[in-house]
Amino acid sequence: MTKPQANSKRPEKLSAIAEIDEFVKNSGYCFVLNYGGLNVEQLAALRVELGKAKSTLKVVKNTYLAKALEDKGWTQLESVLSGPTALVAGDGDPAEVAKAIVAFLKKNEQASVKAGQLENQTLDAAQVKQLSELPGKDEMRAKLLGTLNAPAQNMVGVLAASLRSVLYVLKAKVDKEGGAA
Repeated sequence: MTKPQANSKRPEKLSAIAEIDEFVKNSGYCFVLNYGGLNVEQLAALRVELGKAKSTLKVVKNTYLAKALEDKGWTQLESVLSGPTALVAGDGDPAEVAKAIVAFLKKNEQASVKAGQLENQTLDAAQVKQLSELPGKDEMRAKLLGTLNAPAQNMVGVLAASLRSVLYVLKAKVDKEGGAA
């Protein structure tokens, strides 16, 4: 199977190709979906979920998408550029976007992930699912801060325990002497 080519000199087609190329080029990640079987309301619901993750979904023609994906360094274009295609890209957290996509696809099984790309690595559908299972950037930051903060909290606890011990000894002495300070 030969990959589709967009060989047109019509300005509107060239403009659409340039828009898709720019959209892909300015994104740190891309996911390509097969949206076949979804209706307009379902696509709108997916767009809303992706918007929360700072990402955008565009329905694209395979011939227009071919050049953009090739420039981005995608491999195995034949499997990606077949059937109804939607492109998800943006500047949000890729793990959060993958989570939104996978959660949506669990409810709407007629659609599927064709492939994805994170930085310069092409991902298949299984790898996109694995990416969705990773914690997001905010969760990882919280864990890192907790890890960095734990030694300081432990030290404060140890110092406070020493002071408490001294206070308990002083209180016991006061109680032993009959309450007179």
